[in-house]
Amino acid sequence: MNIEVLPMSVNDLDELMKIEKVSFPTPWSKESYLAELDNEVSVYRVIRLNGKLVGYGGMWQIVDEAHITNIAVHPDFRGQGIGERLMEELIGMAKQQRSIGITLEVRPSNQEALRMYSKMGFLPTAIRKGYYTDTNEDALIMWKYLVVAKNMDLSK
Repeated sequence: MNIEVLPMSVNDLDELMKIEKVSFPTPWSKESYLAELDNEVSVYRVIRLNGKLVGYGGMWQIVDEAHITNIAVHPDFRGQGIGERLMEELIGMAKQQRSIGITLEVRPSNQEALRMYSKMGFLPTAIRKGYYTDTNEDALIMWKYLVVAKNMDLSK
């Protein structure tokens, strides 16, 4: 099994859009991904398994924080560690950029994703009410802290 993690390119978008459409109730458009490729704060990776695009993920690196914008694995390849491999890649890149933490929003109904994020050390911290416009479902905000502050007095 040959697994490659590569920077996302324009050439990946047709395959990526097939995964996007089967993974999300309100998929992003191809134009949105084209804009992300030109966005100076965004970083996207794809995973190819034996040459076939099976997953992708992206984040924005803003000052000292990383924000996962999306992550998806084709349904036929879920449960094989591909999502975790993508998250490890994004977390590693956030660490390289000296991010203090990495955050994301997830649907509370997405139990599979919640299990993965929790396993990887993400903690629920807040709720965004009515975040998902297609269903008015709340979003659970999760954080993984990459730097631990020492000797910091937060009582002031």
